[in-house]
Amino acid sequence: MYFWRWAARKVFVDFPGQASGGGSGIVAYITVAGFLSGPGFERMRQDLRQRCHEIWVIDCSPEGHQPEASTRIFQAVQQPVCIVVAARWPQQQRQQQQPDGLARVRWMALPKGHRAAKFEALSTLHLDGTGWVDCGKGSRDPFMPASVGAWAEFPRLEELFEYGGSGVQPMRVWVIAPDADSLHRRWQALLDAPAERKQELFHPTLRGGVPADRHIDSVLRKGLAGHPGSLSPLAQEAGPCLQPTRYAFRSFDRQLIVPDVRVITQPNGLLWDSLSIEQIYLTALHDRHPGNGPALTVAPSPPDKHHFKGSFGGKVFPLWFDASRSRSNVRLPLLRVFGERLGRAIAADEVMAYLAGIAGHPGFVRRFDNDLTTPGLRVPLTASAEYFEEAVHLGRRIIWLHSFGERCSDAGAGREAGPPRLPSGKRPQVPKEGAIPTTTEGMPDSIQYDSARQRLNVGSGYIESVPAAVWQYQVGGKQVLVQWFNSRKRHREKPQIGDRRKPSPLGDIQPDHWLAEYTTELLNVINVLGLLVDLEPQAADLLDRICRGPLVSDADLKAAGAYFPAGHAPASTPPQQTLAGF
Repeated sequence: MYFWRWAARKVFVDFPGQASGGGSGIVAYITVAGFLSGPGFERMRQDLRQRCHEIWVIDCSPEGHQPEASTRIFQAVQQPVCIVVAARWPQQQRQQQQPDGLARVRWMALPKGHRAAKFEALSTLHLDGTGWVDCGKGSRDPFMPASVGAWAEFPRLEELFEYGGSGVQPMRVWVIAPDADSLHRRWQALLDAPAERKQELFHPTLRGGVPADRHIDSVLRKGLAGHPGSLSPLAQEAGPCLQPTRYAFRSFDRQLIVPDVRVITQPNGLLWDSLSIEQIYLTALHDRHPGNGPALTVAPSPPDKHHFKGSFGGKVFPLWFDASRSRSNVRLPLLRVFGERLGRAIAADEVMAYLAGIAGHPGFVRRFDNDLTTPGLRVPLTASAEYFEEAVHLGRRIIWLHSFGERCSDAGAGREAGPPRLPSGKRPQVPKEGAIPTTTEGMPDSIQYDSARQRLNVGSGYIESVPAAVWQYQVGGKQVLVQWFNSRKRHREKPQIGDRRKPSPLGDIQPDHWLAEYTTELLNVINVLGLLVDLEPQAADLLDRICRGPLVSDADLKAAGAYFPAGHAPASTPPQQTLAGF
């Protein structure tokens, strides 16, 4: 941002020595691509549109975040990068500007794959050549292709809900772990530490070098729903840690968290207040391409801010606003309008299942890969009651799998309560000779796949009957099994990038051996992913039929009053409404 601001001022802005009304010239950079669509850069995009006449954007990282090193323009840079050329013509050449006075913005992506192919494409690229796609024309729109065709007519995911907000943000990693014993030991180590070291171990957010938000002297008024505990400053605490509770850390990675409001900087009380045995939290990215894998995932426990893929946040859409399930987060007018189109009353949980059925699988991203380049997840709503029923049935199975059998269980429909299992002939097994060692010396630090044997090697142990598709299963372009293992291997520290502050040493308190419960959970994950892989052809076929059939468009919903009036801000607190009459 600073580089762009400096250069734009030198070339485009009216100041002493420049032409009246601003100078003419070209500014071109290759930079990280976050400003192309990120909400924090809207004003920057607006300024460039207002000052320039034409802007060209070249996406150099169509593979997304952290692609294979061989695909990167700069091998050491994991973030997506782009080339942007911004031009302001002399007065006599300004006919290229749009009628509204904003620059015309065009976009093109280099081919996916090895960097050599990208350099070859760059060598033949021309600003007046073919292949450029026009971007949105709004002053603050992303520098990305505008939604066109059928995709532009689908309603946005967030429009279907009253509320979509951030997940839980502890702001310290030591309060989360895959096992409860580590959390108890970390808590005790904090309490036993000398008074002068407790603040360092707690790891508060610093502003100007001074603790801010949560710190060991914080005085709070309200705890987390369902987890009553002391609210006195931690500096005075002498009692045991609250019993760790289930936490949706990442997609398909269930961990535990200390449910103490004193150690969670941004708990997002709504997510805890609304927790029940029927609550469902849908998570999805809203400001970037979701990457390879499903476009959304589901969790039965309060999800982390980065639950979807481990980075870039995203939004959480709970099904219910309260634990008593009296207030739905799905817009009530939408239920009415959608139900009228389908010819029957529909319930909020059916809408959630429908969304999981059409977008909770990789086929959605594959089908709309190009459309998803423009941030914002849109969903096709079928006008066919038959397709709706089929999608709801499929979605309930997907929710059952994503939640490890904790939600949407129905023995009559083949969804038994408890961790799902593949059929006996396809089920992963740990043979006696392949047991993962539970000794300190045998603590695994690597996970690899043997495609010839369909074997998952975990340190010196292994698991049989693991299909390649399960090993390769991704969410947000990240391999689920690799990311899951990284939270449980011997060396769990992450490389420090730049001058970021190191995490609390409390996070180093962890098991010195592989726990038997790790193996059990790994088998759970493999079974779930295997069942999801088996569903992919069915899900892709249904999505295809829905898209080719009759649809309820975004314009239809708006015209029928399914949304709140234009400009209504998303609710930060649940509105006072009930399900009476539905």
